[in-house]
Amino acid sequence: MDMTVWLRASALMLLGFHGVSIAAPGPIPQNAAHRVDRTVLPIPEPKYAPIKTLDARNAKPPPRFEVKAPEGAPNVVIVLLDDMGFAVPGTFGGPVPMPTLDRLAQGGLRYNNFHTTALCSPTRQALKTGRNHHTGNTGSIMETATAFPGDTGVLPGSVAPLAEILRQNGYSTAAFGKWHETAPWEISVSGPFARWPTLQGFDKFYGFMGGETNQWAPSIYDGVTKVEPPRKPGYHFTEDMTDQAIAWVRYQQALTPDKPFFVYYAPGATHAPHHVPRVWAEKFRGRFDKGWDRLREETLQRQIELGIVPPGTPLASKPEAIKDWDALGADEKRLFARQAEVYAGFAEHTDHEVGRLVDALAALGELDNTLFVYISGDNGASAEGGMSGLFSEGTYFNGVQETVQDQLKHLDQWGGPETYPHMAAGWAVAFDTPFRWTKQVASDFGGTRNGMVVHWPQGIQAKNGLRSQFHHVIDIAPTVLEAAHLPEPKVVNGVKQAPIEGVSLAYTFDNPTARDRHLTQYFEIFGNRAIYHDGWFAGTVHRAPWEATNRHPLDQDVWELYDARHDFSLARDLAKDNPKKLAEMQQRFLAEAVKFNVLPLDDRFLERLTASAVGRPDVMAGRTRLTLGEGMTGMMENVFIDVKNRSLSITADVQIPDGGAQGVILAQGGRFGGWSLYLKDGKPAYTYNYLGLEQFTVMAPDALPAGKATLLLDFQYDGGGVGKGGTGVLSANGRKLAEGRIEHTQPRIFSADETADVGMDDATPVVNGIGEGSATRFTGKIDQVTVEVR
Repeated sequence: MDMTVWLRASALMLLGFHGVSIAAPGPIPQNAAHRVDRTVLPIPEPKYAPIKTLDARNAKPPPRFEVKAPEGAPNVVIVLLDDMGFAVPGTFGGPVPMPTLDRLAQGGLRYNNFHTTALCSPTRQALKTGRNHHTGNTGSIMETATAFPGDTGVLPGSVAPLAEILRQNGYSTAAFGKWHETAPWEISVSGPFARWPTLQGFDKFYGFMGGETNQWAPSIYDGVTKVEPPRKPGYHFTEDMTDQAIAWVRYQQALTPDKPFFVYYAPGATHAPHHVPRVWAEKFRGRFDKGWDRLREETLQRQIELGIVPPGTPLASKPEAIKDWDALGADEKRLFARQAEVYAGFAEHTDHEVGRLVDALAALGELDNTLFVYISGDNGASAEGGMSGLFSEGTYFNGVQETVQDQLKHLDQWGGPETYPHMAAGWAVAFDTPFRWTKQVASDFGGTRNGMVVHWPQGIQAKNGLRSQFHHVIDIAPTVLEAAHLPEPKVVNGVKQAPIEGVSLAYTFDNPTARDRHLTQYFEIFGNRAIYHDGWFAGTVHRAPWEATNRHPLDQDVWELYDARHDFSLARDLAKDNPKKLAEMQQRFLAEAVKFNVLPLDDRFLERLTASAVGRPDVMAGRTRLTLGEGMTGMMENVFIDVKNRSLSITADVQIPDGGAQGVILAQGGRFGGWSLYLKDGKPAYTYNYLGLEQFTVMAPDALPAGKATLLLDFQYDGGGVGKGGTGVLSANGRKLAEGRIEHTQPRIFSADETADVGMDDATPVVNGIGEGSATRFTGKIDQVTVEVR
């Protein structure tokens, strides 16, 4: 071998620089070797001496510089489901068949001691960065960010995400589905776009930006552009995002088959709304009639038989608020059973869609060389449906509890486009068997433990294995880096990096009895907090998901203590038996809380939805007037002027063509809560849709004549608190047309994903009977529309 080539190759191998390609022959300048250090990203191009030859025919070009992934680096696919408890998939003993998860488990490894943060945004940020959620400023969901470090909702430049590291090391990268990692005040045409997916390391993004979306009529972005979903019969977002993911991988592999890819596949399922094609829900007809207590018992037995749970493990007692199934009435049982059938169908349908992606990888011959991480939930099953469940999930965020009779009216439609449903909390407890608690409860494994399967035939020898080492979602990023032979970067895009806080779990791949390496982990969500250390677990339940107020002041919380080495389900509280150990664990929590910016604890919940109450940025801060023009659509609630709990006026300058006009002038929200100023059959009207439960309409008796018109909707709020009613008066060109009462208004939020739109009503319509999506476009001309609050 030529000595220069040998020296160059040796230097690169010793420093971990393999995969940096020099396409043309020729020596690397002496000062260039250090420039391909993968711990500094992006890797700079080497500098060459100026060429002094006049004629290109007589000159030799310098070597071509191209960053490639290290030799043998696998493709990476991470699947993250939403709000799925430990005990949902049959793979982990649950009642829902998930054949794709089974298939991958049989060819790989199941992890039964893997943990998340107990809430969606924090888990996703931790997964993508390898750091604790407070290090990523994601102490809670984006919509409840505050002004305190650790909870600002703004990912620091010192916390580079995995996708960016892989992209700058030669991977193609794409994300599909739920994001929920961009501060809501940054989601508009004004940006900034630095924390959108396509500037967080992903070449391609197709999905929704918030915490949930209507699966039948989603709010979709392709990159940074809002797009209308395909209008076809039976459309469902999970199927659409899967089509997009498969198409992208095929395209990428067709063009660059030697280039590895990273796919982040994150469906909205099984987060509310529980939307699924009816055929999938019907597969479970009658399967949950026996109720949640029997389901817990049967699930635990299956878990023990599968070896997922140790023999002799007892069920943790369920929370006192959850009624025994046998104590429920016939109507409650009928409603609740249907809720579970739809949820289970949603789960199996989602696994089927993951299976389509797996099949596509297999058809391309890439499955065996893909590190496939399938996490069945970003937290425990959700109990946010309260004791009875919800027909319209927005009621939860507005402090309204629906009754069983309210929901039974919609039973035959449950899971379809006419509903936006959630299930009763009893099912969440059952789907988190054998644990006691659920999503949001970071102080119990029911909130944090999720089943995970890792499949990588070319990198893992074991098949159908079980791994029980304690691990946390921050361990995924360093695992991927180790599998790809990549170092942890010290500098990314000119910013010195905070160290990765996770521990690679690759040491467990071929050693089922390896000693744990992740020895300490704190947990904290909305004041629910805990600490794990070397097999011990201590925590306190500060507030249950269905409780409106906190149980105690933070300094008076009652802590529990468990020996998780011998108490899988956390059923035996040892706090009174071992107060010394409890005190030691509490001190350890405080030390970790200081270290990772967890303090101060913020146990406010619904109040945090109001930006001014917690000091986070507000695009509309201090403004009482907003003037918009035609075509301004897709404005999420956090970038639109707040019209709730106050008087307001909407003034629209429009032009009516000959023959009249119809369609939406300005709308906010959708079918399950919002308001709209529109023309129907030429008649001006204003409708307030209260949580999808009631609609109040003020409509003029006659159509507007052709020509220019100034429409005015004036709403006089009753006052006396939040969520009150008021009187709406509709006028045109200074002449009163109609007046009407609006008995109730929504106090806190219209929707997690529906938007404000000028000239149309995107996604689902506020008003029935005027079409959907582009069919609601205003057929006249809108010069401007102004919203003013007072």
